[in-house]
Amino acid sequence: MSPSQHIQSFGNHLILGVSGTSLNDDDKRALSELKPVGVIFFAKNFLDGVPYQIWVENFNQLNHSIREYTERTFMFMTIDHEGGRVVRMPLPITRFPLSYLLKFHAQEVAKATACELRSLGINVSWSPVADIFSNPQNPIIGPRAFGTTPETASQRAREYYRGLKQGGMITCAKHFPGHGDTSQDSHVELPTLNLTVEELQRRELIPFKTLIEEQIPLIMTAHILFPQIDAEVPATLSRTILNHILREELNFQGVVVSDDLDMKAVSEMFMQSGTVARAFYAGCDLFIVSRNINSSSIERTYQIAEDFTASLSNGSLDEKVVVAARERIEKLLEGTPQYPVYALEKEILVKNAELAITSTFTI
Repeated sequence: MSPSQHIQSFGNHLILGVSGTSLNDDDKRALSELKPVGVIFFAKNFLDGVPYQIWVENFNQLNHSIREYTERTFMFMTIDHEGGRVVRMPLPITRFPLSYLLKFHAQEVAKATACELRSLGINVSWSPVADIFSNPQNPIIGPRAFGTTPETASQRAREYYRGLKQGGMITCAKHFPGHGDTSQDSHVELPTLNLTVEELQRRELIPFKTLIEEQIPLIMTAHILFPQIDAEVPATLSRTILNHILREELNFQGVVVSDDLDMKAVSEMFMQSGTVARAFYAGCDLFIVSRNINSSSIERTYQIAEDFTASLSNGSLDEKVVVAARERIEKLLEGTPQYPVYALEKEILVKNAELAITSTFTI
């Protein structure tokens, strides 16, 4: 395989962010050369301050351009969309409350959410959050989690998952093996959690176990160091955590996706040669590079892709490991619906807004 084929091969494992409401030259180059299997959207990808029909049509054009440059008919069109503070799209897309407030409405809200995402051509929602709201000082998870105990977090995350699934979404449990007890934000630093495997089994792993039993297809890694379990590397790079615990103990058969590689917790690690190979050996199949943090340059994305290429060429990354990961991704992609982009009827959005108000008022 030539270097250009190798670098394109990395695209089979890449979810990439694009720069804005239309493609710039860097986007076009990366999409056409790397051919990522998916994209991740943020607020910057939606026109703001214009009528609904106009921003939807603009987003439709962006979708078409992405598929044109990647030359892919089947793609993961993905977004972080949890309600509360994690909503990327302009109005009139519904502002549902934080997960912690949903309580008895989780499944109904998830189904309505899926309807709105589907109308934007989105087929993968990076949710539900399977973390537990166990540390009130947590700066990044907190009420994004569904509950303060393993039982409530499991039950409501399961209901939310079922609603998304009924609504035609591919879903992802995050952030394995649990981000709820940290007091640091992995977007800006590497958090450390001094928990043992036994402590994880009694608390953090329970919601993930519940969702694995429900056959959730994707699980996202946490950029957190667990020194009692693996003192060397964060969970995203830990074979002990992703292979021994997730694959072997919890029997997860789906696709393991990294959290964003642009996050400060791991961004420098992934600029070092051999890190991508280590992540594959640990158990990662798919990698997110959002290009949404600190104006991450396209050159960072290429450096990661070139590290992948070099690792295959020098034999430090076994092609069999990559093939196994690609087969898991392809199996998931085959079952992923591809949706057109269209504006929803006003009545649907009004009904969803009423549901948001109802779920906010429930105690």
